[in-house]
Amino acid sequence: MLDLNRLKALHAVSVYGSVGAAAEALMVTPSAISQQLAKLERETGAVLIERNGRGVKLTDAAGLLAEHAERILALVETAEADFEALRGAVVGKLTMAAFPTAARGIVPRALTTLKRQHPDLDLLVYEREPERQIRELARGDLDLAVLQDWLNRPMALPEGLSRTALLDDVADVVVPADHPLVNADRVRLSDLAGDNWISSTPGTVCHDFLVFLLRSEEREPRIVCMADEYPTQLALVAEGHGCALIPRLGRGPLPEGVAVLAVQPPPVRRIYAVWRTDAARRPAIRAAADALRSACSELPGG
Repeated sequence: MLDLNRLKALHAVSVYGSVGAAAEALMVTPSAISQQLAKLERETGAVLIERNGRGVKLTDAAGLLAEHAERILALVETAEADFEALRGAVVGKLTMAAFPTAARGIVPRALTTLKRQHPDLDLLVYEREPERQIRELARGDLDLAVLQDWLNRPMALPEGLSRTALLDDVADVVVPADHPLVNADRVRLSDLAGDNWISSTPGTVCHDFLVFLLRSEEREPRIVCMADEYPTQLALVAEGHGCALIPRLGRGPLPEGVAVLAVQPPPVRRIYAVWRTDAARRPAIRAAADALRSACSELPGG
């Protein structure tokens, strides 16, 4: 009979591409992975790993077995979730991640609730960018992810993932305090399209959305500074270097020298909890989603 841990080691090498990366993902040593693979070769009577320069590559037999391992591991996860659901117990290990502003503004309060209500739940939390979270969630490295998209730029989830809405996070435009529109009764984004802008780096959700919004106004955005941390963006605005589109969850205390414009219609960032559909019946998943939703409801305007 094939050993599940050895199949897990083979699957990890297949997914991550090397023994070292597989060991890091499974939180074991590379030698432990190599030992599991050697035992699996003896069990199957097949060569699974070949040397390839300084690394290794999987043989055709290993590739076939890794495909079966993926399905087997998914079935095991479903069985574990069903068993936990039958018991109704919020127990076991739950690994979750959130993008930076949610990791700061939502997750801490949710963790407090989970630890108080479910002391037998073993929690591990990471701060991760959304794209990395989706990859790790699909691979099984994460149990639950906190992700974001924008109302008119929805996120497409890979097959096998489910989600629930947590928060609609309105974004405002932050401008230097002496900006000519500070006292305007009504401001549209088109009124600011020709300004200098401060944004997060290309490829991030917020950068791509800002570019999309400004191009929707038939203006090519003039981005003069890029910084991923909102406090850095606010400091640049305060010194008069441009405007920034900042969601309220990520804004924090405002420095002197800036003003906030609530543009119409308001840009809305949507925040979700996402998990693998196979694990949906786990009470721990439901408890974590509930705790995140509760934390969001306690935010100003939540």
